[in-house]
Amino acid sequence: MKKLALSSLVAVFAVSGANAANFIDGNPLYMPRQNHFYSVTDLGSRTKHVDSWALNEEFGYGFTDRFDLSVSTTVRDRRSFDKWSWDDLSLGANYRAVTRRNWNMDLVGGYAVNPIWGYHKDFLKMGNNAAGTGTEYTWTAGVRGGYITSNFTFAMHALLKYWNTRSFNWDETSIWWRGRHFAVLGMDGQFVFNKHWNLVAGAEYTGCLDDTYRGRGHHGVKTHNAGAWTGKIGLNYNIKPTKYVGAYLGGDIRHRKNGEWVFQDGVVFGAKFGAEF
Repeated sequence: MKKLALSSLVAVFAVSGANAANFIDGNPLYMPRQNHFYSVTDLGSRTKHVDSWALNEEFGYGFTDRFDLSVSTTVRDRRSFDKWSWDDLSLGANYRAVTRRNWNMDLVGGYAVNPIWGYHKDFLKMGNNAAGTGTEYTWTAGVRGGYITSNFTFAMHALLKYWNTRSFNWDETSIWWRGRHFAVLGMDGQFVFNKHWNLVAGAEYTGCLDDTYRGRGHHGVKTHNAGAWTGKIGLNYNIKPTKYVGAYLGGDIRHRKNGEWVFQDGVVFGAKFGAEF
């Protein structure tokens, strides 16, 4: 009888752990349930530049409990409505390739265009057009995975990103528009206090895999500012199993050309709202 009770308890714990990421609450390994949509809205800024902010929306659908597609986009304002931009449009895919008790591993991929409209980054300005005509295209492929229980989640991810100024430019022999390659490595965690409150935290490193910058007018120039660390910590409140709100703080460190690591000015802060329906 004791063995039966113990086996039942273990089974319940394993099931609760396996299903923990199927309820939207900020879990880093969250996936929507089959035939369910989800939405995560994020509004953020930085203490050094509080007159600028970004509004991001991610919307997805679970075709099965192990496969979903998503689309996300960002609207950004700079200098108190002086410079507007529709910064990006990203498509993403997630497939849960491994589910073994509390262990999970996903195959992830994505494609992003940035910017779509409005103010362009200085280094993308070309010709006599003051607003700029350059656009970035980024392909992403990689894995994420971790350990999920009803009390905590620990996850890691490894991504390879290919950046170019043309969507389907695979000609790496060109001396004008050759792409850049980035590795993204990160870890995330969640600790559940109770059915309403949970704490999340994460850190991520992005590094350029190319020794030199290969673009028009810059062929052979040594890559500067090739690496960056970002970190974030947040607190989420579950309104119900299908809705949550959260607040977070973060910061980043960048690798300068002189070899030093420098903290970027100001603290990143923001709030988000997530729902599954």
